[in-house]
Amino acid sequence: MHAIGIDIGGTKIAGAVVDELGAIVRTERVPTPAGDSAALEDAVVDMIRRLSATGPVTAVGVAAAGFIDAAQSTVYYAPNIDWRNEPFREKLEARVGSAVIVENDANAAGWAEFRFGAGRMVSDMVMLTIGTGVGGAIVAGDRLFRGGFGAGAELGHLRVVPGGIACGCGQHGCLEQYGSGRALMRMANEIADAGGIGQALARARDEHGALDGATVGGLIAAHDPGALAALRQLGRWLGEAAASLSAVLDPQRFVFGGGVAAAGELLLAPVREAFLEHLPARGYHPEPDFVIAELVNDAGVVGAADLARLWVEEHG
Repeated sequence: MHAIGIDIGGTKIAGAVVDELGAIVRTERVPTPAGDSAALEDAVVDMIRRLSATGPVTAVGVAAAGFIDAAQSTVYYAPNIDWRNEPFREKLEARVGSAVIVENDANAAGWAEFRFGAGRMVSDMVMLTIGTGVGGAIVAGDRLFRGGFGAGAELGHLRVVPGGIACGCGQHGCLEQYGSGRALMRMANEIADAGGIGQALARARDEHGALDGATVGGLIAAHDPGALAALRQLGRWLGEAAASLSAVLDPQRFVFGGGVAAAGELLLAPVREAFLEHLPARGYHPEPDFVIAELVNDAGVVGAADLARLWVEEHG
C-alpha cells in the first residue's frame, strides 16, 4: 500500500514513496522553478513518474502552500507560485494516470504528526509550524479540519494585536508577525539595539552584517541572555494565541514544528506559562500537552502520501 507524497516548497520540491505505516521507502529532490508554473508542473510530473517506476502506488498526494479547495483539487491562491484558481489535480491526473489529491502544506505536515509523530494517541490536536511565517493544522475528532471552503486553519493569521504590525495577508496584527522566525529576528535586533543583555547579539550582527536564524539559534543553544529574551517574547505570543485556540477547539495537544521549534523546551516553557495566564476558566479547564514535532522535514511528504491513500480508501 505505497503512496507518493510531493511537497512543493519555495526552493525545492521533495518527493517520497511512503508505506502505510508512514515509513519512507524512496526519496527525490529537485529545485523549484517557482517563476514558471508550466515548468513546475513538468517537474512534479517527472518526479511522480520516477518514483512510480519502482513499483505500484495507490495514489499521489501533493502538498503546497496556499488556499486549496475542500475537494483537494484546485489551488485558489499560492503565495510563492503563480497559481490562481489552478486546477492542479485535474492536470496531474490527466498526465500521470493515478488518483491525485492536493493539500495545503501545513495541513499535510500536521496530519503526518497526528498519524505517525508527536500527535499520536490523541483525537484532537493543533499544530503550529514556526518558520519564516506561522503555519497551522487542526485535527478534530480524528479528522483533518479544512473548513467549508477548504481554506481553514490559517492560524498564522489569527489576529493577536488589533492595529498591530502589517502582515503580508493585507491585515494588521496577525500572529505571524509576533510568533514567527521573522518576528524572532525583529525581536533579537531590538534587544541588540538596547545594549545590556543584547551585547552578544549586537556583536554577532556586526560580525555577520545581519542577524539570521542560524546565528540567533546558536546563541539560544548557548543560553545567551539576549537571545533567550527574544525567544521568551516569541513564546509568550504563541502561548496567548494557544489559549484563544483552546477556548474554541479544546485540543488535547499542541504540537510545535518548524525551525524555531528546534529550541525545544526553551520555547515550550514560555508558551506554557503564557497559555496558563490567558486560559479561560483556568483551574477548571483541562490543560493540553505542549510538545515538539517529531517528523521535521519529512512531515510534508509523509502527510501528503497518507492523505492520498486515505482518499482512495474512502472514495474507491
